[in-house]
Amino acid sequence: MKTYIYLFITLLICSCTSSDLDKLVVPGLKEPVELVRDEWGINHIYAKNQHDLFFAQGYAAAKDRLFQFEIWRRQATGTVAEILGERELKRDIGTRLFKYRGDMTQEMNHYHKDGTEIITAYTDGVNAYIEEILRTPELLPLEFQVLNIKPEKWTPDVVISRHQGLLGNIEDELQIGRAVAKLGSATVKDLSWFHPKDPIIDLDPKVDKELLFQDILELYKAYRKPIAFQESDVQEAYKNMTLETAMLTTKLEKEDPRSIGSNNWVVSGRLMADGNTYMANDPHRTIAVPSLRYMTHLVAPGWNVIGGGEPEIPGISIGHNEYGSWGLTVFETDGEDLYVYELNPENPHQYKYKDQWEDMTIISETIKVKGQKDEQVELKYTKHGPVVFSDENNNTAYAVRCAWLEPGGSPYLASLRMDQAKTWEEFREACNYSHIPGENMIWADKKGNIGWQAVGIAPVRKNFSGMVPVPGDGRYEWDRYLPIVQKPNALNPANGFIATANQSVTPDDYKHWNAIGFSWADPYRGDRVNEVLKSGSKMTMEDMKALQVDYLSIPARTLVPLLSVLPMEGESKEARDKLLQWDFRLEGPSIEAAIYVAFENQLRKLANESFIPIAGQGLIDNIQMTKVVDWIVSPDSRFGANPILGRNTFLLIAFNKGMDYLEATLGPDMAQWQYGQEKFKHTYMAHALGSVVNEEIKAKLDLGPLPRGGNSFTPGSTGANDRQSSGASFRMIVNTGDWDAAISTNGPGQSGDPDSPFYSNLFEPWAKDQYFPVYYSRSKIDSVAVTKTQLNPFVKK
Repeated sequence: MKTYIYLFITLLICSCTSSDLDKLVVPGLKEPVELVRDEWGINHIYAKNQHDLFFAQGYAAAKDRLFQFEIWRRQATGTVAEILGERELKRDIGTRLFKYRGDMTQEMNHYHKDGTEIITAYTDGVNAYIEEILRTPELLPLEFQVLNIKPEKWTPDVVISRHQGLLGNIEDELQIGRAVAKLGSATVKDLSWFHPKDPIIDLDPKVDKELLFQDILELYKAYRKPIAFQESDVQEAYKNMTLETAMLTTKLEKEDPRSIGSNNWVVSGRLMADGNTYMANDPHRTIAVPSLRYMTHLVAPGWNVIGGGEPEIPGISIGHNEYGSWGLTVFETDGEDLYVYELNPENPHQYKYKDQWEDMTIISETIKVKGQKDEQVELKYTKHGPVVFSDENNNTAYAVRCAWLEPGGSPYLASLRMDQAKTWEEFREACNYSHIPGENMIWADKKGNIGWQAVGIAPVRKNFSGMVPVPGDGRYEWDRYLPIVQKPNALNPANGFIATANQSVTPDDYKHWNAIGFSWADPYRGDRVNEVLKSGSKMTMEDMKALQVDYLSIPARTLVPLLSVLPMEGESKEARDKLLQWDFRLEGPSIEAAIYVAFENQLRKLANESFIPIAGQGLIDNIQMTKVVDWIVSPDSRFGANPILGRNTFLLIAFNKGMDYLEATLGPDMAQWQYGQEKFKHTYMAHALGSVVNEEIKAKLDLGPLPRGGNSFTPGSTGANDRQSSGASFRMIVNTGDWDAAISTNGPGQSGDPDSPFYSNLFEPWAKDQYFPVYYSRSKIDSVAVTKTQLNPFVKK
């Protein structure tokens, strides 16, 4: 029934004129608010005061993303086991263990001087919509029917949760520690790409190496992982699939986290044909339905900002106001450390610190668990942070020190201050509050300025690197936090542009290296962006678009010429000769791109198998591509007594394995070896419930497949998997001289409701690398409006 209601609404939307105005009464507002929805699904919110602006943002976002909001709320509050049972108990324990427990007024006002009002208004708006929809529960989105649950009310602590942030390197830290324990620090350094400085990764003698192989971070990882639904969660009327089928439709290969990145750049007007500064940003995250980003336009006295952000928090994290535009990519910042403690054999709630026994702080919590009695748990804390694992048999405990548990650690929320910046100076001051995640914030304004400020709360470590676990006995302490404005930055550089792509961009003459991380993305995306931007030609918006979806592979340009000397014949020679005439672009339906990517994938796999010692298998997951390419370009003894011959043999084996893969996957006919198809490089957006419901419901929830191009190392980044699991679902390019010229993508759509016309309307255009306009002026917005709604306050009569 609900589907037909939405179809009727869609027809009504398409036939309405810009003068039509729906009116709703929404208790909690102070004055009327107008919501104008454009044909791409963006809500343009016009309010008469700040409170109502953010109340309406919460109301509209909850209306579009209600199921996503409810799952977020449960993840944030540690109440997932209440609906999914005992298997989620460890998640809820982890969530409560890592809960922010400081002063909420201080916390909220960190993000904006009016943070308490803004965040409270936002949650009140969310709750207003929840109250409204619960009056007609039959109209709840499909997911609520499938799970037989209802949304519950929000509080400000849900907004400031850290559970989905890009927080730090704690899992890498433990993994590196384990690798050092098995292989030694020299071997680990040889296989890893630490730079631009050389970290100390030797384990302190007081750290028992053997004990590091316990499941120390189980609670941390449970707290952070996505929710996976099972058939047992689903109401009988919606079931139809076997567990085996469900697993086959959802399984993805593990992707190297450093192959998932983002791009951004700002360009001076002297490099642009129209003389205006430009900002371009395409943050790369998990490809999901609904989109991780949500776009909104916020207009009220003191506010006129448009762009994308996290659906569940107020404000805009990537976008522009009437003065300037900004974007972000991750800047490596290590705000986590794993501390190892000696426990008191007489009292496991005491740990040794500076030769004295210190009492742990203990907090008791009650967790509701579906199908069984409530669970009583004890949460333990040292002076450094939450205790994630206690091994009382060996009198050892482990705690995670988290910079993000300081006030201001909610990811992206400090963007509220950036949203009102009028100048580079004001923007940079706003950056000083942006603790999480570590980012490259870029700025371009109407006055012609372009700037870069690295942000993120950064501990200063004077006597250790933070790359391996350390004793918590007081010898390894953070000295302080580096003031954010002292992190790397630049204003109006001589070359006329600033570009970042998660690679190391810290200048050689930088002074505060003890607050800079050691692990960075491969440089290829950044190198390609820099290569294009410094080409010397005057650029246009079309050039900016082309660069965001550029599929030229620098690794291919480096490796393919080396294949020319390999002894090949028959089909292998034919395939190799195609590559030697190729333009190095990973585009579909290119045969050459398919041959190269199959070869590159096998090359990386062969490198891992050949160069990671048996004792290190599973501890070092992947050798970064930069290391592999460098070894191949300049072969050494790792390839044998004759490095050139050994290197060539290595390349030949990888190439032939790639050929075998293509034949097994796509068949014996080389003409069918085309990149960008269902069996080799495509997108398929699987809803979290898609694999555990019947085929009719699954068809409504899941989207695709559609062909894609690129891979992890092209600016148009689509990850390493055949089915794209990461990349830029959201992109934005802004011309600061014409705000109405801004363009964007946000696949698959603005809404998370599968019955909404805005659930998948942006999916196919996104997959085809097409953009839509992001209008800013009222006249332009009205020209593409499909609905206009006036939200009115409740007035007692």
